[in-house]
Amino acid sequence: MPRQAARASRAILITRPEPGAAESARAVAALGWEAVLAPALTLTALPLKAPGNCQAIIVTSRAAARALPPAVLPVIAVGEATATEARARGFADVRAAAGDAQALAALIGATLKPEAGTLCLAVGEGYALDLASALRAKGFRVLRRVVYAARPSAALPAEALQAIRERRIHAALFTSPRSALVAMRLLADAGLHKAAQNIIAIALSPRIAAALAALPWAEIRTASRPDHAALLACLGPADVLKAPA
Repeated sequence: MPRQAARASRAILITRPEPGAAESARAVAALGWEAVLAPALTLTALPLKAPGNCQAIIVTSRAAARALPPAVLPVIAVGEATATEARARGFADVRAAAGDAQALAALIGATLKPEAGTLCLAVGEGYALDLASALRAKGFRVLRRVVYAARPSAALPAEALQAIRERRIHAALFTSPRSALVAMRLLADAGLHKAAQNIIAIALSPRIAAALAALPWAEIRTASRPDHAALLACLGPADVLKAPA
């Protein structure tokens, strides 16, 4: 096959759950790559009723922000993308941390007072336990409220399986440790764990990169900061990025 045709056929595996997977697919396509959707998790929103004495709602992801009910309360978000989602839900007083749990805890400690009231921590099922502990250590009363469930996908989609078997996947994007672990399990279940050696794994954070080390990827790249733009910067446009050696 001519080299130009082979480059044009390269695809990017997107393991992010919907609705974020569609956003990533559009961004990947804009860079000239073929997007192959393979969400490792399925998100289901759950109802949230914030307690009456809550001084602020803390949100750790866009999925959590999407599940928020209308309320006249300040919101502190883990990053700017999550803050944008909260504003779209009608929240006017929204502040954003620098993109990870450590920065979020630091912002809360610097701008809120424990005696001013409870923090309502809106999270996914099984998430942000460490953040809740860190905030309590600062003297805050924290009510952790699960606003969405994240269920592992049963299998990789047929399109993704075919692309992996045909060695058309140039790189895979990973946006959470849990989705990375599930995606690797799904590869193993399909008998394709060795295919990782032909794929560049791109992680949103060092914690995700550490989880990915369980498979022999061609390369593991980590975004310079925990946001979608930095993740895509690790990928680059299709016409200039070189394949792994």
